[in-house]
Parts: sequence; structure tokens; C-alpha cells
Amino acid sequence: MNIESRIKRRQRRDGEQRLVLDYEPLSPTTHLDEPVNCGPVLERLLDHIDPVFDGTLPPNAYLYGPKGAGKSAVVTTLFERLSCLSTTNHAAIHTTTRVRATFSPEFVYVDTRQTTSGFAFYHAVLDAIVDDDIPRQGVKTETLQSRLQQVLERPKSGVVLAVDHLGEPGTIGDSEFIDICAGLPSNISWIAISRTEPSETPLTDYTAAQIEIERYQRQVLVDVLMTRASAGGSRQSLDHRLACDIADWADGDAHDALAALFGAADSAMLNQHATITAADVNAGIEAVPRPGISLGRAFALPTNRQRVLRHLLELQTDQPDSVREASERISESVSLSAATIKRILYELAEDGIVRRVTAERTNRKGRPPSRLEPCFPTVVFERLFALNYATKLSDAAQAQ
Repeated sequence: MNIESRIKRRQRRDGEQRLVLDYEPLSPTTHLDEPVNCGPVLERLLDHIDPVFDGTLPPNAYLYGPKGAGKSAVVTTLFERLSCLSTTNHAAIHTTTRVRATFSPEFVYVDTRQTTSGFAFYHAVLDAIVDDDIPRQGVKTETLQSRLQQVLERPKSGVVLAVDHLGEPGTIGDSEFIDICAGLPSNISWIAISRTEPSETPLTDYTAAQIEIERYQRQVLVDVLMTRASAGGSRQSLDHRLACDIADWADGDAHDALAALFGAADSAMLNQHATITAADVNAGIEAVPRPGISLGRAFALPTNRQRVLRHLLELQTDQPDSVREASERISESVSLSAATIKRILYELAEDGIVRRVTAERTNRKGRPPSRLEPCFPTVVFERLFALNYATKLSDAAQAQ
């Protein structure tokens, strides 16, 4: 947890003894500054990037592993540190034993959940390596490609890209990414990050290294849960045995484990428990659908779609029997027409954000209606959405 987070955590205290002082460290979407027990994986990534310290770019690589294995957590942390080091030195990244190198590459992380097209991809890379504002409108993709080529024409320049969440629904696909890479300058190397096995993707035809990240081992995952519980409130809030129960249920998936912990802490807060109880843990687990998707996909959606999801969750206790009825109900709270909301809900179902479930009611002719169920941890989404919305209102008020 960085200094700013620690300050904010204390600012939220209201004089009362609270089980949770800060929900952010409990969230699966939050990556700590120091990932827990990730040393071996970091070393493997550093082994791959090692040529940078001798003045050359590393070859392209493919990093893969299942959901919740910590791929994003490790890569974002490493690239943030390397980027800061490169920016601070304004010259070579070197040690006292490697003083000959004059190579100063940029380290850029691109999340394809946020960057879903070739134009957006080139824009994200340019925006990360130049100080000027890069226009989002009125320019062509080819213009951004040309600008990127010009920026990287200087001697001893280069970029190491980490491209995350490739191949997920709604992101850049593997073949599309290969096409995008054809327009990149030659002094850019990339690390593609995906859940797809190497034998099932064409990306490995363009890489010299494959780096696997396996599921968390049980004890490591328990350590992650205990560390996060301590960061969010106090270490005494979560009993070690309950952390083991969550880890056993999650089966190596840190995303789901943290979502369950978040839900358990929220349940304990609502019930005014002094510590997280077994009943709270059960409530937290029940709020995490399995199989499910990462919360990051839900929070990568445009704000209007997040609002639709938020109001859909409000209907869960009295779920309408059809998408049409749900759309009409949601339109009463959102400034969108029922027809527009219905279209959005069907698109969210196609992308796997929600799933359509055939209603049990069969007293009508024709195809039975279907209702929608979320595929993401609901308690975490609702709480973080409310916190994010409150933060936006506060920022807007301060700006006036």
C-alpha cells in the first residue's frame, strides 16, 4: 500500500472502531505495491527483460496463466517500477557492473479492456511516451502510427510493451493484435498477457519466450488474504482458519478469494460484527458466481453500462421474469429509454458480463422469457460502484 493510500485510509476514520477502514485493499481490482510472495515470478520476468540492462531490447514473449493467478498484479508492479527508474535516470538503466549501456527504453503497460481498437492502442502507447496531448478525434490511425515512428527514430530509443487481457470478450483478439504489431516500429518489443494456452494461439509464432504463471498455492493464497485483511482494517479482523476456508474454496484463484473476503468483510460490517465470522465468509462466497468473470471487465465498461448493471442488481431480490420487464424497471432510474437498456442488456449477455437464464414460468405460448444473472461478484461491484460514484461527486464539487 503506498503513502497516498495510507493517508486516505486514515482520513476515512470517523472516530469509531471499525472492522474495515478501507475497502480498496480488499478489492480484487486493486494491486498492492508489493505483491505477496511473487518473487519467483518477478525473477522470471526480470530474466526475460534482462537484455535491457545490457543496452538491447528483449525478444517478444507470451505470458499466460489462469484467471486469478496474479498476472496483472505482477506485471503492472514491475512495469511501474521500471518506468519510474527509466524516467528518473533519463538515460540508461544500469548497475555499477554494467556502465557501458546508453539504452533508455520506455516501459508501457496497455490494458486491452480499456484499449479495444488499433486506434486506441497506438494512442495509448503514444500518450505514455510523449509529453504532448495526443488528440482522440480528427486523426487517423495511420497518423498515430507515423507519429510513433517519428518519436522512436532517435538513437538508443525503444519501448517494452506489456499488453494485458488479450483475447477476452470485448478486447483485442490475438489476430487483431498481430495486425496491430505489424504497424509498430521495429524498436518495440512486447509481452502478450493472456489466459489462452500457448498451443491455442497464433501469438506464440511471434514470440521467443513463453512464461507460465500457475495458480496460487494454498498457503500463498492464505498469506494474500491475511495481508489484504490487515491492509483494509486490522489483521485481527480475519481468523487464519477462515482465511484457509476461503483459500480452499477459491482453489488458487486470488480474484475469487479476494472477492469472497470483500463480501465477508462487508457482511460483517452490515451486521456490526467485531470480526469476520464463518457466516460472513459464507455470505461472501455466495456472492461470487462460479464460473464467473473478473470484476475488471465490469469496471472497464462505459459509465452508462455500469449504471445499468447497478440497477439490474437492485432487482435481484425481485427479479423480473423477462429482459423486457427488467429494462422497463431500470429505465425508471436511468436516463435511457427502455429500448436502449434492453439492447445494452442483450449486448452484456453476449459479452458474458451477465447470463440469460430461462424463466420457470411456462404459462404462456411461445419461447419462455429469460431473466439475467450477473457473472461477476455482486457485493464488490455494488460497494465499489457506490464508492467511485461518491468520489466523482466529491471531485466535481471541489472543482466548482
